[in-house]
Amino acid sequence: MSDAAPIEPGRAAASHVRRVGVVGAGTMGLGIAQVFAQAGFDVLLHDTSAPALDRARQDIEKSLAKFVEKGKLAAADRDATLRRLTLADALEALAAVDLAVEAIVESIDAKRALFAALDRLTPPSTLLASNTSSISITVLGAATSRADRLFGLHFMNPVPLMPLVELVRGQATSDGTMAAGLALTRALGKTGIEAADYPGFIANRILMPMINEAVFALMEGVGTAEAIDGVMKLGMNHPMGPLTLADFIGLDVCVAILDVLHQGFGDPKYRACPLLRRLVAAGHLGRKSGRGFYRYA
Repeated sequence: MSDAAPIEPGRAAASHVRRVGVVGAGTMGLGIAQVFAQAGFDVLLHDTSAPALDRARQDIEKSLAKFVEKGKLAAADRDATLRRLTLADALEALAAVDLAVEAIVESIDAKRALFAALDRLTPPSTLLASNTSSISITVLGAATSRADRLFGLHFMNPVPLMPLVELVRGQATSDGTMAAGLALTRALGKTGIEAADYPGFIANRILMPMINEAVFALMEGVGTAEAIDGVMKLGMNHPMGPLTLADFIGLDVCVAILDVLHQGFGDPKYRACPLLRRLVAAGHLGRKSGRGFYRYA
């Protein structure tokens, strides 16, 4: 019998969630803040970096402007979305939120410290969610006094466009919390699919070995980056080749996820390719640094 049982929506869903706090104003955090604000939630986006918050506001405005230009969003709805968004450089601003979503660096220590702080700061009724792409929800929940109310809410990048959200059930996550997570994804116009709490969940357990193997193929001279990506796009009908996708995700993030998989399963098939590690060591992280497997303006 699978650990990932079907989610029953239930009456306890997410009707009490009105105020959402998002911690981390990076690419994922600002996207999560945007989709919640677009869906009618009042959103507090927190980051300790004021410049990061300023960039997040600008990026959200640009994203919404594109939706308006394409006729997918009315100008009035864009303005209403921005009014529902508040930026905060102090974590204490999230003291009264109904849902707190963590979207910080993929570090188990940093995430556990944040959830311990959110546990102390927010009311016992507040739901806690992590956008982690690979780290154990059970381990994160153990840093709090409400492991039953903590779950994985793993969005795909770019958040405003991608329909999938992985809902991850930790060992102690309650049925009511999972039902609330499912209701929230529906309120955002997205599809929630439950995954059991094993390293990498579903998406990255399948995706990262493919990306890693593509890097090994490049390192061993099987083909150029363009050839490897071309084969996967034209032969497998992938919208984006694995090396282009790795650059989009961030090569440092890919290494972090592969390390979680390698440590969690103890299986050498998850060992990060030496070329991938070398590029990260050189600071070639993909699009965000201007250079990875490809160069970017």
